[in-house]
Amino acid sequence: MAEPRIILHHFDESPFSEKIRLIFGLKRLAWSSVRISRIMPRPDLMPLTGGYRRTPVMQIGADIYCDTQCIMRELERRFPAPSLVPKGYQGLAWASAMWTDRCFFQNTVNLVFGTLADKVPAAFIADREQLRGAKFDVAAMKAAIPQMRDQFRSHLEWIDIQLRDERPWIAGDAPSLCDIDAYMNIWYARSNLDNAADLLGEYDHARCWAARLHAIGHGERTEISSSEALAIATAATPQTEELPDLDDPNGRKVGDKVEVMPDDYGKVRVGGAIVALSAQHIAIRRHDPQAGEVVVHFPRAGFLVFAA
Repeated sequence: MAEPRIILHHFDESPFSEKIRLIFGLKRLAWSSVRISRIMPRPDLMPLTGGYRRTPVMQIGADIYCDTQCIMRELERRFPAPSLVPKGYQGLAWASAMWTDRCFFQNTVNLVFGTLADKVPAAFIADREQLRGAKFDVAAMKAAIPQMRDQFRSHLEWIDIQLRDERPWIAGDAPSLCDIDAYMNIWYARSNLDNAADLLGEYDHARCWAARLHAIGHGERTEISSSEALAIATAATPQTEELPDLDDPNGRKVGDKVEVMPDDYGKVRVGGAIVALSAQHIAIRRHDPQAGEVVVHFPRAGFLVFAA
């Protein structure tokens, strides 16, 4: 059987997308790139996700994977070697995203946009205010730059401390989720800040570690259009098998109609019927006039599930 076609809906400047692109490089995967706009609308993607609008989204046929937690878990399941999960750190490796994607990332965002304040387009600000449901106050971010530098340094030092025994990677002898999650913020700062070298200057171990990760690359990338990706989903049938969770603390069952949304920002509810359920994953089946039948996958940590 031919390998499934991996499609990533992303934009090149997206730090969360960089995590997945780096995994493609680490696992030496071929993948199809669909470049989406940094801001709405995204008319060919919304039929696939049901309205979920954070970046990136991975598509394999008519199965749609939302949030990097979910995407990374599926890539590890399908392509287990080399593993993203270091022996002895299995729980911490998956949990590391709660540090890197939330408080570390928010600190990095404030530092980046505070520095770029006068250059941020009004359309981008308006889009992010809608996404976050709150004011995207670049003036306040600019005023907070000294505090953000302090906090960025704290996060960076944690990485450096972990590497001071001359280990090449944060958790073991090979790059893992711990490295990929943390690197995202270093990559984002370097991509946007002229003084990123100064921020990294005192941390030789972290700086060399980041260079090793950068050298991994992004695998074998080819470009396709968003309309082509939508047509692929429309022609495909979801491959997700039904999977109940007999220990679900709220008694949810396969077939239950629910709505799923992030708990922090981008709070768009996506509705459908449960296909698969576990402590880490929920998949829901939905029907769209353009995409047809799709199964949309979400992580559980950081997401809320409501009865429809």
